[in-house]
Amino acid sequence: MKKLLIALACATVSYSAVAGGNIDAGKALTEKYSCFACHGKDYNSPIDPSYPKLAGQHKDYLEHALTAYKRGDAANGRNNAIMGGQVKALSDQDIRDIAAYLHSLPGSLVSHR
Repeated sequence: MKKLLIALACATVSYSAVAGGNIDAGKALTEKYSCFACHGKDYNSPIDPSYPKLAGQHKDYLEHALTAYKRGDAANGRNNAIMGGQVKALSDQDIRDIAAYLHSLPGSLVSHR
């Protein structure tokens, strides 16, 4: 019984890690798709001030934004042709992995109350 509980606990932890995104896989994907070319090598210094800083951004926001770009969701302002092309091939897990990686980076974003 004890071995079964340990196995179930390990499976749950393992599933949670994948469900939340894999940082190493996300790093590999951002390199594969050259995200730094527009968003800066540190993801804090985009080449154009209208491009977002991604480092340290909230995971759920990044997942939502990438998914909306993938759908070409004009209602949410996510119908940019360049981003749409970049994310088209990404799976849902790829999006979670990229979001986890970018969230893990030190960012310069601040919140004001």
